[in-house]
Amino acid sequence: MLTIADLHVHIGSAADGQVVKVTASRDLTFENILLESVNRKGVQVVGIVDCASPAVIRDIEALIDAGHMAQLDGGGLRYLGKLTVLLGAEVETREPGGGMSHHVSYFPHLGQLKAFSARISEYLTNPNLSSQACGLSARELCDLALQHQAQFIPAHAFTPHKSIYGSCGDRAADVFGDYWDAIPALELGLSADAFLADRLDELSGKTFLANSDAHSLPRIAREYNILEIEEPSFEEFRRALWREDGRRVEANFGLDPRLGKYHRTHCEQCHWTAHEPPPVLACEQCGSTDVTRGVLDRIVQIADYDEPHPPDHRGPYQYQIPLQFVPKVGAVALNRLLNAFGTEMAVLHQATRQELGEAVGQKVADLIIQAREGTLPLEAGGGGRYGRAIREGEGQIRLPGL
Repeated sequence: MLTIADLHVHIGSAADGQVVKVTASRDLTFENILLESVNRKGVQVVGIVDCASPAVIRDIEALIDAGHMAQLDGGGLRYLGKLTVLLGAEVETREPGGGMSHHVSYFPHLGQLKAFSARISEYLTNPNLSSQACGLSARELCDLALQHQAQFIPAHAFTPHKSIYGSCGDRAADVFGDYWDAIPALELGLSADAFLADRLDELSGKTFLANSDAHSLPRIAREYNILEIEEPSFEEFRRALWREDGRRVEANFGLDPRLGKYHRTHCEQCHWTAHEPPPVLACEQCGSTDVTRGVLDRIVQIADYDEPHPPDHRGPYQYQIPLQFVPKVGAVALNRLLNAFGTEMAVLHQATRQELGEAVGQKVADLIIQAREGTLPLEAGGGGRYGRAIREGEGQIRLPGL
């Protein structure tokens, strides 16, 4: 069965008001994520990456005790018979040379998650907060996760500041050493795609994941994966990562990477964002080297190939532009679309131009169709600022490298 999975969603706060992810919306609670995933997004498997927080564990146990969730024999939790939840923990590591990176570990059952939570708490200043620096290296964290039967995956692997390729090294295999072969997959991040990542030879054996890294409810499923699995459970997810017994990641659906916050190099002095051919490693406008290096620029800098070399097992990477990026789709139009078609997936991929026009008018319908067909003009993001669709009459800059 083909299953829609967004495997990187954050929690802003616990049900009791305890802050979990400082930079996430406070209405991003565990149960609100489940309701949004089922009722508005059309997601069938959701990975929540702050589950090792003791406050979140209490919320999980309360939902189980209330009969709203049940633990699956194959791992994971089932919510109201409609949605499978994978229990994840995102943790920040630091290498001996100072490079920091984020990683998500997914656990089969609540007992293993709780045991991991107790162990990782020994290395954290505040165990209730998400994505904290733990003082372990990436190898050490991977070893600890594997001790608790987790699947360990580097998160947003090319993002500057806190990722394997962004700040830890030119080759992930050098960072992880012998543990590299124990890692089945890599999360691309919003500013990269499979076409860029497949320019690195060492990634040919890894499964790629495209996830939302949502810090608010509307951003759930802005990127997601289609899994070919027998049933929505942790064990089937594990098999898909390792491509066992016909299970696999059938496709990734993700942003055009130009919409990501770190796609191109950005100058921190004059706030110029590169649109020259990559790699751009210093400001072309003021000459400063105080820049946030773009993901495109970093990949071109370290690539083994000038063009992507996808392995035979790699499924297609399909671009999608979420409704929040489409001009003229505000709160009113969004509600009309969801009332008419049920979920954002149906709006983005299934509704016809005529049906969209009947719901929100022809101008907005035409923009949604342009987004679907990849003809909506885009301006690249960088330095922490998202890219954007260009409104009619603004003009379009040339965006090389894609």
